[in-house]
Amino acid sequence: MAEMMKGNVAIAEAAVRAGVRFYAGYPITPSSEIMEYLAKRLPELGRQFIQSESELAAINMVMGAAACGVRALTASSGPGISLKQEGVSVLSDEELTCVVVNVVRYGNGLGTLFSSQCDYFRETRGGGNGDYRCIVLCPASVQEAVDLMRTAYELAEKYRVVTIFMTEGALGQMMEPCDLPDFIEPPKLPWGFDGKYSYKKIGIFERDSMKEAVLLNRKYETIRAEEQRWESENVEDADYVFVAYGLPGRAVKGVAREMRAQGLKVGLIRPITAWPFPVKAFAEVNPGVKGFITVEANATGQLVDDVALAVKTVFRDRYIPTHALPCVYGLPSRKFIMDGFGQVVSGARKEVY
Repeated sequence: MAEMMKGNVAIAEAAVRAGVRFYAGYPITPSSEIMEYLAKRLPELGRQFIQSESELAAINMVMGAAACGVRALTASSGPGISLKQEGVSVLSDEELTCVVVNVVRYGNGLGTLFSSQCDYFRETRGGGNGDYRCIVLCPASVQEAVDLMRTAYELAEKYRVVTIFMTEGALGQMMEPCDLPDFIEPPKLPWGFDGKYSYKKIGIFERDSMKEAVLLNRKYETIRAEEQRWESENVEDADYVFVAYGLPGRAVKGVAREMRAQGLKVGLIRPITAWPFPVKAFAEVNPGVKGFITVEANATGQLVDDVALAVKTVFRDRYIPTHALPCVYGLPSRKFIMDGFGQVVSGARKEVY
């Protein structure tokens, strides 16, 4: 039977049931409930919880747990995730696996506490130094967040990458009914430290970086080919296609259905993976489509860049404009989406690409 749960709490319990054995983190709004819940829950099960002295310490503790081949988790928001980037870069370099939950809040620097999607660029491009990619999952409901947690670890371990679980402040704080999955007990990863020095470690000056780069590119190409995830509706005959992820994607779905009922040929693509970006979804779109419109919870429009690139990749023979509707504060309302669409159709809103 479905339980009414706050998003952050549901995410934390889903991680427990997915076999997380170690959590390290530092509190920050709007993600703190994940940490607060696990502070009690993990010790109940004989697992490890640490409130670290900083975000830097937390990600390095997670690195140690990941090196031992167990499922490890950390969560933060905004500037806290920024502080973890060096650790994410090292985890990626060592091909260690973990899940990093980012409950996104708005703003530059310390930012604000508003729910947002302003971290899209950082999470999809790799926010630290070096050449690496993280798989990025973007749930649109509490239930979907619960369902994707096990997937996050399975993908991380399949490809030996970091998975970023990119939620939003509002999703972390809202309450919805959800069904929790059964407990699983994943095996210790075979390449983890075992105290016997079974796997010889290679020093920095012994590495063949050019060979590693070729192998990494092959891995990332495989992820792009195999792991694109999305939801779409009514794109086969659409004149205009909305593209939105997370809670804005959920809001757009309802508005797009209403517009369809009014006779407007609109469709929706909702990315579930922000990386790899679901370019394949665009191949299903009406070849005569007139334009694409992103709806985003940020100030500048970030998703629009990947949409434009996907449009150029799929529709090579003609120019199709891509527009952005960035909603600075909070979630885009029905009026905001309808008014933005009207501006696009009338020509009052210029295309971004």
